Amino acid sequence: MTALPYLPWRKPILESGPLRLTSRRLYLLPTRSGLLFGLLLLGLLVGAINYGVSLVYLFTFWFVSLGVVGMLHTQRNLTGLILHGGATAPVFAGENALFHLRVENPSRLPRQRIGLRHAQGQGEPGDIPAAAEAVIDLPLPQTERGWKTPGRFAIHSEFPLGLFRCWSVLELDWGVLVYPRPAAEGMPPPASDDGDEEASAARREGLEFDGLRDYQPGDATRRIAWKASARGGDKLLTKQFASATGQHLWLSWWQTPERDVEGRLSRLTRWVLDAHAAGLAYGLKLPGRVLPPRTGAAHLRQCLEALARHVSNTS
Repeated sequence: MTALPYLPWRKPILESGPLRLTSRRLYLLPTRSGLLFGLLLLGLLVGAINYGVSLVYLFTFWFVSLGVVGMLHTQRNLTGLILHGGATAPVFAGENALFHLRVENPSRLPRQRIGLRHAQGQGEPGDIPAAAEAVIDLPLPQTERGWKTPGRFAIHSEFPLGLFRCWSVLELDWGVLVYPRPAAEGMPPPASDDGDEEASAARREGLEFDGLRDYQPGDATRRIAWKASARGGDKLLTKQFASATGQHLWLSWWQTPERDVEGRLSRLTRWVLDAHAAGLAYGLKLPGRVLPPRTGAAHLRQCLEALARHVSNTS
């Protein structure tokens, strides 16, 4: 599919609330197939004029009427839709953020093959049933941490014949929080098949084995209980360790081996994920901000958000 013209001389206005697609907001142009179809009709018309064949006239005007009806249906496929920007789950740098657009169809006619397109990617077209709503996703790659907005994107359709493309350029007040990319795992002592060395290393760090739980994305590879996972089937299990001394774990900006800002944040992100996977009470020390030691998913999100939004002039 060719790229959509974004009409840069009419920059979209940033909109936050639900918006309705009216005919004034829609643009319509023939696709490549539509241009070839038009050239074919032109050739038929020239042949009909030169040779005076009535049957060719009949087919020419029949195809022209078919194209006109298809053009009207293509525009009607988008007209009247109501768009709502949905929440986007945070991701780590290097992953794709999935932007959700909730599309409401108030009419009694279903809308089909509605797609989203952005300069950095496009989503799979979706259908919206009559008098119902559906969610259309737009996956976009995220390369840097922080709060990122997708900017301008287009909602488009070529239904039903693919001869015309109807679209509207939008810019919604939505975004995604991108966490720093976790650093590579450290170099722990190699673990044996039965995991005894893993437990011994944990005890040397002041931890005690505290059972198993289901694997979660971001868990350190060295914490996976491979033997227990093999006995349990396809589900991976992760070892949990609790503090044997009752002390809290502090993850400090000044303890990272890296010296650049992004490297420090990447290392701290890895440490936060590992501490959460181990079930530890951990705190985070950043320049100008300190998060006291806690546990749980809420504390994990708070620490990752602090790392994602961190602005520092010191390294």
